[in-house]
Amino acid sequence: MNGFGIDHLPYGVFSVAGGPRRVGVRYDDDEGSWILDVHAETGQPEFAQPSLNALMALGPQVWAETRDEVRGLIEGGAELLPLEEATLHLPIEVADYVDFYASLHHASNVGRIFRPDSEPLTPNWRHLPIGYHGRAGTVVVSGTPVTRPSGQRKVSTSSTDGSPASELGPSRRLDIEAELGFVVGTPSELGNPVPFGALSDHVFGVTGLNDWSARDIQAWEYVPLGPFLGKSFATSISPWVTPLAALDAAWVDLPGQDPEPLPYLGPGATRGLDIEVEVVLNGGVVSRPPYRTMYWSPAQMLAHLTVNGASLRTGDLFASGTISGPDPDQRGSFLELSWGGAEPFATAGGGARTFLEDGDEVVLRYSAPGTGGGRITLGEVAGVIAPALTDG
Repeated sequence: MNGFGIDHLPYGVFSVAGGPRRVGVRYDDDEGSWILDVHAETGQPEFAQPSLNALMALGPQVWAETRDEVRGLIEGGAELLPLEEATLHLPIEVADYVDFYASLHHASNVGRIFRPDSEPLTPNWRHLPIGYHGRAGTVVVSGTPVTRPSGQRKVSTSSTDGSPASELGPSRRLDIEAELGFVVGTPSELGNPVPFGALSDHVFGVTGLNDWSARDIQAWEYVPLGPFLGKSFATSISPWVTPLAALDAAWVDLPGQDPEPLPYLGPGATRGLDIEVEVVLNGGVVSRPPYRTMYWSPAQMLAHLTVNGASLRTGDLFASGTISGPDPDQRGSFLELSWGGAEPFATAGGGARTFLEDGDEVVLRYSAPGTGGGRITLGEVAGVIAPALTDG
C-alpha cells in the first residue's frame, strides 16, 4: 500500500498553470500520484470553489455520499491529473483556530523543565482539556516558508529599578510542535453545546499540523493570559484533509483518566486515534510521537470548547497540542528533545540541535491503519525557516 489508495482519498484544493482553484481528491497507484478533479467529473458547484468549506458545510450525509461517488469515479476509470502538474493550496478557509494541550507526557515534560521544584501539572490539567485561541489568519499550507519571528523577550540584565529588563529581537529559541488538526464542517448554534458523542456530526476530517513556537517570546509574555505572539506568527497544515471515515480502523482506547472527568466529557468512553508521527529535521528522523498516548480525546476537546455555548463555524480548526509519548525519542517538540535547550539532541549527519536555525527544514509525517487492512499516509507538513526580517 502506498498510503493514498482507494481507502484514503483525502481532499485538497489545487490549481493548474495559474488557473482557478478547485477541489480535488488525491489517489496514488502503481503508475504514480494523481488528483481527481471532482468538479470536472460531476459538475457540482461546491467543487468549483477555492476551499473545502462549501463541501464541508453540507454535512455528514453528503460527505458519505460524496466519498462513495469519488470512489466509484476512480474505480470506474475517471480521468486523473498528474499530481506534479498541480499547485496545492491551503485547503480550508479557517474560521477560528483553537489549540489544546492534550498530551500528559508533553505537559509533564514542560512542567518539569520550567518548574523543576514544583508539581509539573497545574491543578486543573486533569480536569479539563486546556486550550487557547490562536490566529486563524496565520494558518498556512505546508511548504510555506516560516519567517523567524521577532518579539519582546526577557534579558539576563535588570533595569535600573530592579525589575527584569526586556529587548526586541528575533527569536533565539524557535521550536516546533507536532500536532494533529481537526477540521469542522457542520456548524452549531450559539448557546448550544456540542455533546461528547457528536464528533462525527461536526468534524469533517483531520490534517497534520505544526504549531511553530517562539519559546523565548512565549516565556516572557504568557503570564497571566497564556500564549500570544510566541504562537501566532505561523501554523502550518497539510494541503490534504483526511476524511474522518478513512480513519474508521484507527480508533483505539486512550489511557485512563484520573480523576474521572465531569459527565459532559464522557468519562470511560475516551477514544483516540492510532496515528504514528515522524518528526524529520533536515532529512533525518529525530522523533516518533504516537497520537494514541494522548490524555484528552478529540471528542472531549470538541465538547469542552463548546460547553459554554460557543458556536462552531464551518472551517473551524482545533488542534491536539503537542503529541509526545512516554519515551525520550517520542517527544514532539525541540523544547522537550533538548530538555529546555540544556541537552542538544543528535541530528542527521552527526550534527546536533537545541532549537531551529535559519535554513532548517522540518517535515512532519503521519500514518494510520486503513480500512483496507494496510496503512494510510496522511498529508505531510513541511516548512523551512527563513531569516527574520528585522534585527529588532
